[in-house]
Amino acid sequence: MEQLSKSEIKRNALIKATICLVINNGFHAAPMSKIAKMANVSPGTIYLYFENKQDLINKVYLEIKASFAKHAFKNYDPSMEVREGFENIWKQIADFKLVQVEEALFLSQCDNTPMIDEESKKEGIKHLQPLIDLWKRGQEEGIIKECCHYVLYAYTVYPLAFLMNAKQNKEININKKYIQDAYLLAWDSIKQSK
Repeated sequence: MEQLSKSEIKRNALIKATICLVINNGFHAAPMSKIAKMANVSPGTIYLYFENKQDLINKVYLEIKASFAKHAFKNYDPSMEVREGFENIWKQIADFKLVQVEEALFLSQCDNTPMIDEESKKEGIKHLQPLIDLWKRGQEEGIIKECCHYVLYAYTVYPLAFLMNAKQNKEININKKYIQDAYLLAWDSIKQSK
């Protein structure tokens, strides 16, 4: 395993501190001084890596979004049948959200805040392009309902945030049956009725 440089260690500490403070206190209660303190670096060190808080938040968002996409599409092959491809992607997304909880919570907060600038949001959506392409193909083949990808995402992926929060609050112990039931409900919500 490759050694990280001191610079990479500090940058990673800043990213972890940002994620932790944002998911526990919100964006506005995560000032640069607190982030630096939690990362155990001097406040000025942040500015070696990030221009300002907006730059920090946007870059952390894009890094986590890239990690999320890499996880979501790691077993996906565009030649898969639509349903098989969707199941594969959906279950990988579920795995990410239920295992990499802090990162998933951070992305969830980013999806519901004006803190992320438009350019970063557009860049973030590009990471989901294989899923969007799969939905388009499914619509062209008459398998998936005709509606925009935001609605498809809202009915299929966004409910995972609810399950993730319920798991975090220890209201539910999510097992394979819950995941399979949730997947089937997600699929049923977007598949074209025959």
